[in-house]
Amino acid sequence: MASKSHVERLKIRQSDITGLKYLKGLLPLLEPLHEVGTERDRAGNRQLHMDQYCALILLFLFNPCLRSLRALQQASQLRNVQRKLKVPRASLGSFSEATEVFDPQRLRQIIGELAEQVQPIHNVADKHLDQLLTAVDGSVVKTLSTIAQAAYLKDKNGRSQSAWRLHTHFDIDRHVPVRIDVTSARNSGKTDEKNVLRKQLAADHCYVMDRWYAEFQLFNDIVAAGSSYVCRIRDNSNLTKVLQERPLSDKARAAHVLRDITVKLGNQRKAADHPVRVILIQTTPHKKTGGRKGGTAGPPSDGILRIATNLLDVPAEVIAEIFRQRWTIEIFFRFFKHILGCRHLLSHDPVGIEIQVYCAIIACLLISLWTGRKPTLRTYEMICLYFQGWAEEDELLAHLKKLKPHFA
Repeated sequence: MASKSHVERLKIRQSDITGLKYLKGLLPLLEPLHEVGTERDRAGNRQLHMDQYCALILLFLFNPCLRSLRALQQASQLRNVQRKLKVPRASLGSFSEATEVFDPQRLRQIIGELAEQVQPIHNVADKHLDQLLTAVDGSVVKTLSTIAQAAYLKDKNGRSQSAWRLHTHFDIDRHVPVRIDVTSARNSGKTDEKNVLRKQLAADHCYVMDRWYAEFQLFNDIVAAGSSYVCRIRDNSNLTKVLQERPLSDKARAAHVLRDITVKLGNQRKAADHPVRVILIQTTPHKKTGGRKGGTAGPPSDGILRIATNLLDVPAEVIAEIFRQRWTIEIFFRFFKHILGCRHLLSHDPVGIEIQVYCAIIACLLISLWTGRKPTLRTYEMICLYFQGWAEEDELLAHLKKLKPHFA
């Protein structure tokens, strides 16, 4: 049995919850969700509605002291939270029931409305490309395994299955996520990152991807969808079928471009059905460390990035910069897991996970709208410190004034 002092230490106090005035401004946007899931509630017995549930999830995301569903349930008992967020006292049972009656897809409209308000931070491709630069990647997050899960959710090695993969589309120019699809963590078959992306392809995008997505059929599908791609290919890719050796400009050489060639990728069985341009960029060679336990991390890098694209008219140095900006999605994953507290998920149910993920996207959009400037990791840390009560509002505002303004 937990000691009395331990219970008191876990109790959420009024002073622990900050930043309510920022969330209060979001309530009108959530209002259309109020009647979601009430179709069968003819007696009007529902206490926790979807708009209120989402407001509490956002409260969880912005307050580092809330690190569990029980802590969030305690926070819902605080008068200040109830008054400013217009939420009732919520039970653990009502949180659990939420995944059965609420529709996470309804949050997509809110995400779209907020995303339209976010101005570009910069234009990576300048005037050379009129497509939306979209970095695509996946990241695994874990739920908090329960004894019940451990009893039946096992993989072939006897490990508990409590992880999910977030397939993310990230707007590079606006520095915000625009779509996240949730699947099991297994990166194969229907849940393979390439197959998930294939189902979500849209026109007028430039998909920026790393080596896992380097597949001829995916390249063909992207072009067929009316979009383009910039993708790193493997170091051992066969580049001997050169169709054209393109001259390098001074700007390209300054960007460490070694070669700019048009090649025929593939063979008679599998090949790209369009001309593929490959740009070779000099980087610092490094040895791969880490890797899975008992395995290897793969061969060392030779210090050359091989970037494949179907963009034949965009300068080589711009292609190099487009791929360099792919790192922004990695920064987002770090922010998502460590700053927003989504290293672990509140729910084990796919619907509950989707709601939390969509609320996290809303949180990212809100931060971009609140700051109105080009955010940095330090910005996210300052916001986190503010919500913890360690940084005063004037200190946060002073930090924001020092940031670069949005690209206009």
